[in-house]
Amino acid sequence: MQPVPNISAYCLISPNKIFLDGQIIFEHPGSAGIFLDKTYDHLDFPYPKFYKMDNLCKLGFLAVEILLKGRSHEKKYSDSETGLVLSNSHASLDVDLKYSKTIHSGASPALFVYTLPNIVIGEISIRHHFKGENAFFVFKHFDGNFMAEYVSGLIENKLIKSCICGWVDILKEDYRAILFLVETGGGENKLPFNADNLNKLNESEHG
Repeated sequence: MQPVPNISAYCLISPNKIFLDGQIIFEHPGSAGIFLDKTYDHLDFPYPKFYKMDNLCKLGFLAVEILLKGRSHEKKYSDSETGLVLSNSHASLDVDLKYSKTIHSGASPALFVYTLPNIVIGEISIRHHFKGENAFFVFKHFDGNFMAEYVSGLIENKLIKSCICGWVDILKEDYRAILFLVETGGGENKLPFNADNLNKLNESEHG
């Protein structure tokens, strides 16, 4: 029998608000940068490298931190059993624009390192020791059909046992992340992992 994936948890970060499984857990006024830094302070875990990240990495990094908090995920799965499949519509444009402004006055290596959208996967993987299958896709809009098919294929082919997947996008002050923790089995509040549920949760204002 093929393993059946379910959504164990989901996290939505929209301007100045964070929801976990549909319930608001944090809000703070201010710019994107201020909000992300205040979220990190609120979560209260030591990771000094956070402040060096660009805003795209901060956004995805925080969403994963919220998804996994208190779940003992690392005890349930080996490093290679969790995958990361992310998508957005602006790739790394937010930091690309900032980097382009430095070229004529001395290109900034600190910004250049983030001029690929999949760097967010690297930052998350370093933090949580993930070594499973990963991919980053750029679409005009969130595509629940593609995400469900791609991640289900990884699980059905036994390449991974769990996956964090979804949308992480930012351009200046316009940002949104919705990430799903997918597992075979899942928790008490599990939902079937399929395109309908992904699209429905993504379209909700509170996840």
